[in-house]
Amino acid sequence: MRQILKQFLITPAAGKRLIAKAMVKHLSITKALKSGTVAIIAGTTNGYVAEEILSDIGQIEGFSRKSFFRGLVLPPGKPLTSTGRVKDENKFLGDVIIKDGVWQKGATIFDVVDNLTEGDVILKGANAMEVSRRQAAIYIGDPHGGTIGAALQSVIGRRVQLILPVGLEKRVLSDLNELALKLNVPGSQGPRLLPVPGEVVTEIEAISMITGAQAELVAGGGVGGAEGSIWLGVSGQDEELKAAEKLLISVSLEPQFSLD
Repeated sequence: MRQILKQFLITPAAGKRLIAKAMVKHLSITKALKSGTVAIIAGTTNGYVAEEILSDIGQIEGFSRKSFFRGLVLPPGKPLTSTGRVKDENKFLGDVIIKDGVWQKGATIFDVVDNLTEGDVILKGANAMEVSRRQAAIYIGDPHGGTIGAALQSVIGRRVQLILPVGLEKRVLSDLNELALKLNVPGSQGPRLLPVPGEVVTEIEAISMITGAQAELVAGGGVGGAEGSIWLGVSGQDEELKAAEKLLISVSLEPQFSLD
């Protein structure tokens, strides 16, 4: 059968929504939701993931993406409150911990990490990813390693699965291990960088998971709200392309992330 190539523009917000929809279909996650623990660590991309998963299991009430983060990357000059948050009313209410299909409201990764076992799943966003090597890395500001420092205890120690939902807007060109060596050297300034072992899921993997079509990055950029956007070339059989087109149209008008 012939392969057909179509091109789609995906904004960063649409990419987050697309990745989140794929997480609902991920076999490891669906299995852990039935019997096990799914720990969704707070972050802007994971806010969309939590929203989709909680909606799917009928427990979305009480969740808001506007407070689902511990830190943000904001434009230069963007004011923060004295608490380090953009707005004092955006109270952090915990990570999303779902045990045996029930959301444990208020719990964090620190509350459950010691009890996680093989078959459980942790989802953690990333700050950098290298496409060809399928590497992801996380900025570290906390002197104790933050949430990923806690999560890795179970990932390495007990074979808990780590999934890293991350948009292609965060792509870098260099090997992340080499970058980490440069950024983490004593005397350097700014956040540290930690490459982590896990399953990287970008918009490319999301399209394949949901529709069976194949995608590749072909261009990027834009203005007037399209800053950070990517162009994906999508190929596949007729039915796969129809499904991909329907999917990408459904997320195409996702509004920009906002704290208002």
